[in-house]
Amino acid sequence: MKKTVAIDVSPLYSGDRFRGVGFYTKRLREALGETQAKLDFKIEFVKESEDLLEKKFDLVHYPYFSPFFLTLPKRPSSPFMVTVHDLIPLKHPEHFPAGIRGKIGWLKQKTRLKKASVILTDSLFWKKEITRLVGFNEKNIHSIMLAAGEKYRLVKDREKLNRIKRKYNLPEKFVLYVGDVNRNKNIPGIVEACGQAEVPLVMVGKKVISRNFDRNHPENQDLVWVQEQIEKTESKKEGFRILPLGFVSDEDLISLYNLATVFCFPSFDEGFGLPVLEAFACGCPVITSNCGSLPEVAGPAALMVDPFKVDSITQALLKLFSSLEERQKWSRKGLVRAKKFSWRKTAQQTIAVYQRFLNEKSN
Repeated sequence: MKKTVAIDVSPLYSGDRFRGVGFYTKRLREALGETQAKLDFKIEFVKESEDLLEKKFDLVHYPYFSPFFLTLPKRPSSPFMVTVHDLIPLKHPEHFPAGIRGKIGWLKQKTRLKKASVILTDSLFWKKEITRLVGFNEKNIHSIMLAAGEKYRLVKDREKLNRIKRKYNLPEKFVLYVGDVNRNKNIPGIVEACGQAEVPLVMVGKKVISRNFDRNHPENQDLVWVQEQIEKTESKKEGFRILPLGFVSDEDLISLYNLATVFCFPSFDEGFGLPVLEAFACGCPVITSNCGSLPEVAGPAALMVDPFKVDSITQALLKLFSSLEERQKWSRKGLVRAKKFSWRKTAQQTIAVYQRFLNEKSN
């Protein structure tokens, strides 16, 4: 009888489906599903988390983790593994205050996490950080990198690109940012650098245009600040201004990557930095930071900057905006780099971890 690995896919049926954990779970399920017929064990995708406690499996995979909320079972009925993308709130508590409930939640979650047989994470950088922050045995933490979806690609249809340009009223040249507005994203650094370089900034992400949030909460101060900067520049027609697009469809986003002069992602810290790979795959030159997992993801294919020095970001922007040759060089580097990543590879490496655990359990 085949052994069974159960994967909790509940994030695909909750509000999490629109967040990073939903993206990861969806891509992993699709990639694993393509290989299932060739496996020596069975993979079962479980929609209800409670079912994982009522039935015995050889291994349960929770593809999500929160340090402050109880996402792991108190009394697991089966051996389990967890994907921990990052622990940024724990690493930077001054910017992500947990509060009393959060601190109590972390103590409980930490205890539960230590019961895991295996932890998966997205980079070697976070493998070491999880070991340091949790005290988990590094030998049982596996680094498996992610990938951009196959739909991220060069778009050669000029009419399609022109339609998107008209739809969003985009300038001829612009800096693109895609993502959330959290402290670790260094949004003030991007905005100030674009201001110094006198170039427009296009921001994609639903949070940047959100009005339904606590303006006094410490975690929201960058969002308050950037919305104030948007209001200050909204009447400008040339030079530096901020164009907040909010949420856009995947198809529109692919065109935006293709239209952008440069993609700028100079985070202070990242769990992985998936938008960097998306930009690479679309041929967009990338500026990113020399911190966290980003050097590991970008390799030699992006201009690296010091996110703590605005001038470092500004000089990189000016270098790319002033030279078509430079933009073409970094575009080519990114396209080559993007080919090194695929969800098929991510799935194969994940399956290898499943297989290794099942084999060790049998011996």
